[in-house]
Amino acid sequence: MVQDVHIETVVDGLAFAEAPRWHENMLWFSDFYTHKVMRLRLGGEPETVCEVAGQPSGLGWLPDGRMLVVSMNDRRLLRLDHDGLNTVADLSDLTPHHCNDMVVDRKGRAYIGNFGFDMLNRAPVQSTVLLMVDVDGSIRPVADELLFPNGAVITPDQSTLIIAETFGKRLTAFDIAADGSLGRRRVWANLGEASPDGICLDAEGAVWVASPTTSEFLRVREGGDIADRISVQDQAIACTLGGPEGNTLFMVTGRVSRETRALAERNGRIQAARVQIPGAGSP
Repeated sequence: MVQDVHIETVVDGLAFAEAPRWHENMLWFSDFYTHKVMRLRLGGEPETVCEVAGQPSGLGWLPDGRMLVVSMNDRRLLRLDHDGLNTVADLSDLTPHHCNDMVVDRKGRAYIGNFGFDMLNRAPVQSTVLLMVDVDGSIRPVADELLFPNGAVITPDQSTLIIAETFGKRLTAFDIAADGSLGRRRVWANLGEASPDGICLDAEGAVWVASPTTSEFLRVREGGDIADRISVQDQAIACTLGGPEGNTLFMVTGRVSRETRALAERNGRIQAARVQIPGAGSP
């Protein structure tokens, strides 16, 4: 069904926002081309948390509260310490192109996707790996043959990881073993014409999916049933559930474009709509 919801703009004038997260009663997000990780207390103005020279993307937090951030262009995982950003892991030897989104489990293990090919220059689509950075900083591939692994979630019981394959037009699920490795790969949902980017999980086990190619946010049940859809004016980039009651869907929209154009147009925004089911799991 198409949801008739009231949509409010939370923040606009962004270059290209990604990786929204609800954390410590604030909305956190990356703005690629301004190289900033930002946070927003509802009703206030966004503030800069840190600047990432290599362009920030996925965000997550360690059990001790320190933030992890993916540095896209130089393909590193960074940690925000008291003295600033420090490198946790250099992923460049294992990733053929930019890194992107990430999900961090409760133990602090980070699962990080990457483009796999030069998308902005329209190189041929190639499959790639999903990397896991363990709590000691060691790196290992935990899945391969993924078509642009992007947004990811982990279920509340920490047993299942679901990842968006943007160019595969599907959500793919894995069981998570005790050591963080992934197994029992299966298609969680085929999405037809939709191309999933950022995703989030709700308390009924459904996944909200941002689809840039169809300019809509879809609430998808396992198996592919579309329970709800919210259409937006620009491309749907990413989403997260949060707010005081956990049932505000924060929707990142914008236009996928090169840095110069994105900085000139500043059409990135985050909008919000109330939905029935609150968020769950990680992030």
